[in-house]
Amino acid sequence: MSDDQEDPKMDERKMTGPEADLPSDIVYVRELRPEETAALPQTPPNAKIFAIHAADGERLALTDDRGLAFRLAREHDRTPVSVH
Repeated sequence: MSDDQEDPKMDERKMTGPEADLPSDIVYVRELRPEETAALPQTPPNAKIFAIHAADGERLALTDDRGLAFRLAREHDRTPVSVH
């Protein structure tokens, strides 16, 4: 690929429409699915684990307390949003 050509994969990552208006400090809090939880080391069966994700999908943290997930996000100047 020459320098004057744009990578098509980069186009897919550009935010357009309503997503472009979202604040950059948003993080998403979601409960892990049972199969995701089972894959974690030293996690008891049937444990509820909550993940905090950046807008790009990067996992930032795990906790077993949903309220703590929201508090951690706010402590780091992020705006937590629940994902179902």
